[in-house]
Amino acid sequence: MIRSMTGFASAKGERGIYSWGWELRSVNAKGLDLRLRVPDWLEGLETALRADLAKAVTRGNVTLSLRLTRSDASSSAALNPHVLSAALEALSQIEAEAMARGVSLAPSKASDLLGLRGMMEPAAEEGDNAALVKQLCAELGPLIAAFLEMRQAEGRALAQVLRGQLEQLSTLVTTASDLAEARKAAMAETLRANLARVLDNAEGADPERVAQELAMIAVKSDVTEELDRLRAHVGAARDLVGAGGAVGRKLDFLMQEFNREANTLCSKSQNVDLTKVGLDLKAVIDQMREQVQNVE
Repeated sequence: MIRSMTGFASAKGERGIYSWGWELRSVNAKGLDLRLRVPDWLEGLETALRADLAKAVTRGNVTLSLRLTRSDASSSAALNPHVLSAALEALSQIEAEAMARGVSLAPSKASDLLGLRGMMEPAAEEGDNAALVKQLCAELGPLIAAFLEMRQAEGRALAQVLRGQLEQLSTLVTTASDLAEARKAAMAETLRANLARVLDNAEGADPERVAQELAMIAVKSDVTEELDRLRAHVGAARDLVGAGGAVGRKLDFLMQEFNREANTLCSKSQNVDLTKVGLDLKAVIDQMREQVQNVE
């Protein structure tokens, strides 16, 4: 079954003095874009979470958020020495450059530094973080499962829509084929009339050469190959929708091929009814392309 790139899941957990909430959501994208918002003081957590997500999802703009808090009233926070060192080094460089240029800066305050992201981190007991990270990583599995279930539910609805649109395309291709066959007699009569008109008004014209040119025109207006390719594309798309999995890119490529054949059909139709069917084909293809944009 195909999967949609739209999905959402949430969960809550706790361990000792910590409690947290998960949110995993995604929207459509051309490739896979993973965005994780997790506490940076939990060493190794982001790397592990990113690896598990990359195995479960192949396409989409995916955002994983973890909001973690301490529940004890005596909780404290400590300076992050790495962030502090980097901030002081940057501040020193800025002040030195300002002095060299003769620019006067206002004195820096500690509150300015404390407000920097990551400057303060929750204080934790020695060795406590490893167990917390292990539990958080274990909780990601059920969260991903719920997330994928929503994607699959969306995918089932998408598959139903796509099958209906493919049925419309198949019907239109059959109609176009019937119209193309019906116009053959009219086109032959037109070519004969054109040939007679040219020969009557062109002294010394080579009848065989004129006939060859008119035959070439007839060949260029033949839409048999376009209709055959459209039928093949319908069959290929049905197979992809039935096979499921990460077929979004392949379906997107087929949409381009569908559109190319429909455009050629319209340009070669030389028939009002056939042109109308070609335009109807393009309308359904555009609608289908919008749906395909959300297939993983």
